[in-house]
Amino acid sequence: MSKQKQAQLRKSVQPFAKPDTVASIKQLFNTILPFVILWFLAYKSLAVSIWLTIPLLILASGFVIRIFIIFHDCTHGSFFRNGKANRIVGTVTGIITLFAFEKWKRNHSIHHATSSNLDKRGTGDVWVMTVNEYIDASFWGKLAYRLYRNPIVLFGFGPLYLYLISNRFNRKGARKRERMNTYIINISLIVLYSSLIWLIGWQAFLIIQLPILFIAGSLGIWLFYVQHQFEDSYFENEDEWSFVKAAVDGSSYYKLPKVLQWLTGSIGFHHVHHLSPRVPNYKLEEAHEKTPPLQQATTITLRSSLTAIRFRLYDENSKTFVSFKEVKGLIKKKKDKVEYSFKAPRSSVQEK
Repeated sequence: MSKQKQAQLRKSVQPFAKPDTVASIKQLFNTILPFVILWFLAYKSLAVSIWLTIPLLILASGFVIRIFIIFHDCTHGSFFRNGKANRIVGTVTGIITLFAFEKWKRNHSIHHATSSNLDKRGTGDVWVMTVNEYIDASFWGKLAYRLYRNPIVLFGFGPLYLYLISNRFNRKGARKRERMNTYIINISLIVLYSSLIWLIGWQAFLIIQLPILFIAGSLGIWLFYVQHQFEDSYFENEDEWSFVKAAVDGSSYYKLPKVLQWLTGSIGFHHVHHLSPRVPNYKLEEAHEKTPPLQQATTITLRSSLTAIRFRLYDENSKTFVSFKEVKGLIKKKKDKVEYSFKAPRSSVQEK
């Protein structure tokens, strides 16, 4: 794709990059209110049967994901036209989802500016090693990476890390607004959770809140993971990297059933979102449908997305993701080559 066509593609989605205040307010009501009702019903159902509570918790976790998408739009300034409104709603939804608004806003903006850039990885991304980096890594480096990419760690312990550590502490060098926002959210959480425990008891609170947050966190990480970790995803070094190609070829279109698409705030149209982060979630589908080139993005479904579990390393030569098993042969080949280079001089000396 020529630079002229890339510029034209970015320009073609700009008409959709305008928040609709009425639509945004409507989404607040049809997202946060049902979540509160489901949470209350889950609490009441405990007196009847835990089997009645479980489906309510699962559905409530879906609404947490939808609330997070509103939070996410606020960090991009795409939910309201007014910056202050975005900060207020972003902070409130950050309390509900346990995410620090200003801190995440910074990290996520870096993710958008460097997505698929092999020379600028590390902030707001899922950790990705190239095949060569993995081969050259120490034993401990390989072990750390394998643990990180293990599904149990990534989707099991990942939410706990995000909730309890990453979003609870400020980064070194954080500016005053970022630090204060984290403190406000943390204090609000203490007050909110203490009040709920006082009202319903700590056992009932934990039975309801922990599963909701864990399910939502795991599914949220999964959504982020599969939308960048697919077989022929785009990755390039800085000198060859292109923002538009990173958006269209480095982000997938996750085609979900309509109900799941609604619960996930249409974030499956991730290629559209990366091309223009200012497009609010409720306009992503329209932008996709009315911009033909965007319909050429890699499409994954619920079934095909499951193969992403085996994608662990990016091979710069084949431009594809590979599994640890597939790279074993390359490690052995390189090891044999190193051993040969050490043995060859000795044999030549013996001949003399």
